[in-house]
Amino acid sequence: MAPVPPGIRFLASFNRDQWYKAFTFALTFLLYTSFHLSRKPISIVKSELHKNCSHVMRAPTESSSGQQPVLHPELDCSWKPFDRNNYKQLLGAMDYSFLCAYAIGMYLSGIIGERLPIRLYLTVGMLTSGLFTCLFGLGYVYDIHSLGFYVFVQVANGLVQTTGWPSVVTCIGNWFGKGRRGLIMGLWNSHTSVGNILGSLIAGYYVSSNWGLSFIVPGVIIAAMGVICFLFLIELVRKHDALVLYSSRYDNSGGGEERGRAVTHQLHESFTHSCECCASVCPSVSRCYSVTQVYPAVCLQGVVEFSLCLLFAKLVSYTFLFWLPLYITKAAHLDAKKAGDLSTLFDVGGIVGGILAGVISDKMGKRATTCAVMLLLAAPTLYGFSMISQFGLGPTIGMLLVCGGLVNGPYALITTAVSADLGTHKSLKGNARALSTVTAIIDGTGSVGAAVGPLLAGLLSAQGWDQVFYMLMTADFLALLVIHKPHAHFKSSEAMQSEKQAEI
Repeated sequence: MAPVPPGIRFLASFNRDQWYKAFTFALTFLLYTSFHLSRKPISIVKSELHKNCSHVMRAPTESSSGQQPVLHPELDCSWKPFDRNNYKQLLGAMDYSFLCAYAIGMYLSGIIGERLPIRLYLTVGMLTSGLFTCLFGLGYVYDIHSLGFYVFVQVANGLVQTTGWPSVVTCIGNWFGKGRRGLIMGLWNSHTSVGNILGSLIAGYYVSSNWGLSFIVPGVIIAAMGVICFLFLIELVRKHDALVLYSSRYDNSGGGEERGRAVTHQLHESFTHSCECCASVCPSVSRCYSVTQVYPAVCLQGVVEFSLCLLFAKLVSYTFLFWLPLYITKAAHLDAKKAGDLSTLFDVGGIVGGILAGVISDKMGKRATTCAVMLLLAAPTLYGFSMISQFGLGPTIGMLLVCGGLVNGPYALITTAVSADLGTHKSLKGNARALSTVTAIIDGTGSVGAAVGPLLAGLLSAQGWDQVFYMLMTADFLALLVIHKPHAHFKSSEAMQSEKQAEI
């Protein structure tokens, strides 16, 4: 018999659970990549909805003599209703519609996600998100110029997209333990930047010829990924403190409804225990359960502080997400496609920053300290970007990479490793579903900042882009301010644990 090739022996060395882990890692990576891929087109298309038509259009019969050029308002190239002087406010309102709906829906998504199979919940969300993304593009196909139509589509899409983040974080958090979680989550969270890059490239390819396809193609992609999710996503849950596949939670002997009620009761008891533990450690939140009946998970130490930090960090990140291509168009005088391609460098830096944040936090064992250092460096870097971007393409490329790493590093760390750490806290008694709620609380609060940032950018940019950068630097300093509190808490917790081990 011929010897087994070394490649086959290598593949056979992995057991079923290891293959499931690798497959789930890759699949959830692709699933959430498609979410961000479908969000990015609006930032690319903005410069097409309101083109820079300030260049002079000459009449065909005009001679080459020194006559004054003739303007032709009827040749305006902008898309109504974004052809008005307040187009920045209108575009900002569209961003705000999506992000405000996303922020509100995220809190509800945590409740719903706890009680439904993640695979089905995520599938429905991706299919409906694909539908509404395509609807925005159909506005071009059917020549729709109603602002209400585009706002409605943005609100609906913002609501259904909230199904994504709690679901994928819960799924990946249950499959992977706390060992090297920062590195694993840092690598995995690069799907955000990969999705932004792909969304920019796809939207940029069609934006000048048919901007409707800039939405329709990503919409079809996320819907197709929803079908793949339904067919292949492997959900892992806990049963009696043991990890099992979702399909094996219930045996064939019936009684599924009673077991479902038992799971819900266990979740309620776990959160109640969590709140009582938190109240015993921190008297300032001793009444939290009576005040936050729906979300006692907020009492876990660090949830509130990291949520507020993410609010400001996400404000900065999403302002870049929605406004960077337009800023490059105006500052560097590039067309929509070139500006969209150049903006992807910010996301390339974000990939590196997210991975570095995870690796450093793993080695130091201090998530808050890692976030604080990167936030401290990000604020002056933003100011440098606003200055250097006026001195040519080379310096702009370098600053885009650095800004992307420092801005997205803390954002990536909090939404992944920190959320997973808090969602699998020992006071939750190993309840895997609790991770969905904790993730929704943190990301939902961060989404409030994501909604406010682009709106403020639309308002402040009318007074000059410098005002926008001052707002972003202020947000970074506020994020640094609120992150100091969990850093002190975590340090004392580690000290207490060391003292206990010393006593033993």
